[in-house]
Amino acid sequence: MNAPESDEGFVLRVHALTETSLVVRWLTRDSGRLATVARGARQPKSPFLGRLDLFVAAQISFQRARQSELHALREVSVTGRFPALSSDYARLAQAAYAVALIERVSEPETPVPELHALFGQFLGHLEAAPAQPRSVYALEARVLAAGGLDPVEASGDLESGSRELLRSLRDTDWGALETLHPEGEAVRGVNRQLQVQIADAWGRVPRGRDEALRR
Repeated sequence: MNAPESDEGFVLRVHALTETSLVVRWLTRDSGRLATVARGARQPKSPFLGRLDLFVAAQISFQRARQSELHALREVSVTGRFPALSSDYARLAQAAYAVALIERVSEPETPVPELHALFGQFLGHLEAAPAQPRSVYALEARVLAAGGLDPVEASGDLESGSRELLRSLRDTDWGALETLHPEGEAVRGVNRQLQVQIADAWGRVPRGRDEALRR
């Protein structure tokens, strides 16, 4: 039997496996996207109770399965929560799109520490600030850059206002995004550039983008 492994991650998805167990999908720092089985998690006295909500950040211990993608979840120690996401539909829509984007651009069980860090930063930003389209654009620009597809370098055909906005969205600290007040035409140019580039790189734009961009 394999020895248990430890990692830190965010809960991406949760769904029932049996009457008593859950499948929990994580974005981890060292193992990438990981699927685990939390046996007995739906029972009233389970040690997992209250620890497997969407977007929870946690230290986890799991045991790898030898012939399955579903690994056995052993322990969960919650290190962070984002309650504003569950009480505000606009924030929830943006977080859900972020999950779809991460799943689209990454392979299971392939370490992607940059995406893990970006996802955590994005959730922290959503927790602290109202949902705005610029947050989604900033995430997309940074995901593209992390994948070696820098959107600024690929924006040669954009007019200067859109290109400078794209640069700001890629580079500005998350907390300072609220200070950006771009013109409408610049925003439309950025939207088109990011949408086309994501579709070209990964086959299609993940579902939920329109809803995430809706104010």
